[in-house]
Amino acid sequence: MSTYLIGDIQGCYSSLHRLLEAIHFDPENDRLWSCGDLVNRGGKSLEVLRLLKSLGSSVSVTLGNHDLHLLANYHRYPQGNSGNSEFDAIFAAPECDELIEWLIKFPLASWSEEFQLLRVHAGVIPQWDWQAAISASDEVSTILQSDQRGEFFKRMYSNKPRLWREERTGWKRVRLITNILTRLRFCDELGRGIYNVSGPPGSQPNHYKPWFKHKHRQTRDITVAFGHWAALGLRVKKRYFAMDSGCVWGGRLSALKLEDHTIYQVKCTEN
Repeated sequence: MSTYLIGDIQGCYSSLHRLLEAIHFDPENDRLWSCGDLVNRGGKSLEVLRLLKSLGSSVSVTLGNHDLHLLANYHRYPQGNSGNSEFDAIFAAPECDELIEWLIKFPLASWSEEFQLLRVHAGVIPQWDWQAAISASDEVSTILQSDQRGEFFKRMYSNKPRLWREERTGWKRVRLITNILTRLRFCDELGRGIYNVSGPPGSQPNHYKPWFKHKHRQTRDITVAFGHWAALGLRVKKRYFAMDSGCVWGGRLSALKLEDHTIYQVKCTEN
């Protein structure tokens, strides 16, 4: 059995198909662990969802901000006319409801005891250890599996609040958890994220660092895998794996075999 981490796909179906061929992926024996953002911008989001769903239990996903954006649009425009052609193609598909229900069951964070690996889409604030990240993810998942999901999608779009407080409650708490796990790149030592900067390290304002650069972060003793940051590029370090190599922007789609850290890449052919 081999376990492959994979970066942001974002609707790049051809690249995904060729990467699975390159790693000789066998759904009966191998595992594919996605860091999220399966959809949007690459042109064939429907085909990506169909392919990954067809691979059954061998696929595990941590939801990204683009995945949540798809789910929010589904609840707002179930008949289409969302203004996003890729989303509307999904909504028009005969198996749309099945694809949405398959996607929405995935969490925002996942822990592997085997690899001592926390997997998220974006980041983790310094104040959270892996257990706190999983607990926070579970709070959002509980809402996504309930009749409150529609209200959640209405309240999801905001950069505030920015400062984590354990005692915070209500929709502000849930929105902050979502932003941390699916949108965070830079934060200060108190964990306050800045969400309107997407460039490489060094492009952020003073007093902010990449979230994984804070020396006293509570996840420093485990490895964190994430995507979301195309400007950062592929990085395989001791304590973090950055998996977004910018496929949808003309870069590459990457996979990392966790058993021996072999890297596999294919060039984007969508654009």
